[in-house]
Amino acid sequence: MKLRFTKMHGISNDYVYISTFDQEIPDPEKLAVRLSDRRTGIGGDGIILVCPADGADAKMRIFNADGSEGKMCGNGIRCVGKFVYDKGLVPPEKTVITIDTLSGIKTLDLTVEDGKVQSARVDMGAAILKPSEIPVRYHGDKMVNAPLIVGRREWRVTAVSMGNPHCVTFTDDVDGLDLEKIGPSFEKHPAFPDRVNTEFVRVIDDHTLQMRVWERGSGETWACGTGACATAVAACENGFCKKGEDITVKLRGGDLVINYTDDTVVMTGPASTVFEGEIEI
Repeated sequence: MKLRFTKMHGISNDYVYISTFDQEIPDPEKLAVRLSDRRTGIGGDGIILVCPADGADAKMRIFNADGSEGKMCGNGIRCVGKFVYDKGLVPPEKTVITIDTLSGIKTLDLTVEDGKVQSARVDMGAAILKPSEIPVRYHGDKMVNAPLIVGRREWRVTAVSMGNPHCVTFTDDVDGLDLEKIGPSFEKHPAFPDRVNTEFVRVIDDHTLQMRVWERGSGETWACGTGACATAVAACENGFCKKGEDITVKLRGGDLVINYTDDTVVMTGPASTVFEGEIEI
C-alpha cells in the first residue's frame, strides 16, 4: 500500500501530515513510530492525520513519535490550517477556518501570500489552571510557583493545561540544562497521572521569554505551541508578564507571539511545507 504524505513544520516542530479525505490509515499508532524515525523513516516528532469533520473544516489527530495520541498541538494546528488551505480543501476566499481537535474546535485566521498560507493566528481557548482538570495531584485552587521534588532537587513549578498538561518552571540557566536526563523524570512524575510536557523558561524581560521543552512521547523538541502558550500563562500568573499584552516566546526553532487574557490564549506563528512524497507501508 502506498501512502501520500506532506512533511511540514512550525518553527522546526516537524510532523508527517497525512490526509484521510482520500486515504485509509491502518493502525496510526504503529505508523507514527515507524515514520517518525529519523534514520529508517521519514523523520519527525510524530504524524498528524488531517481528517473530514462534522461542524468544522477539518479534524486533526496527533500521534507522537512513541505512538501515543495527543489532544492538541499548537504548531501542528497551524500546519493543518496551511495543509487544508493550500490543497484546496476550503475555498480560496476562506481565510478564517475551524479545525476540530480532541480539546475542542479551534479557529484559525490565516495569512495568505501568493495563494499559500505563510502564518496563522490561532484562538487556543481558555487556559486551564484547575489542578483536577490539568490533571495534576495538588491540593489548592491552582498550582502556581509550587515546590516539586524531581530528581532529588526542588523545583518551583506552575501547572497549566492548554488541552494537554504542562509543567512550567523558571530558571536562569536554560541552555545548560541536560534535558535528556531530567526531562523523563518530569514527564513521568507521579504528580501528573497522564504524564506531562515540561517547559524550562528564562525571563528575558516582561515581554520576552526563552524556552526549552521536553514533550511527553517525543522528548526534547525544537518548539511546542501549546507549551509556549502555557509558558506565557505561567509567566503572567507568576507576575513576570502582563495579561492582554503580546509576549514573544523564543524557542530553539524560532519565535511565537502569545497573548493571554482571562477568556482565551491567542498564538501567532509561521507554518511551512518541507516536501511531499509517497511511501510504501
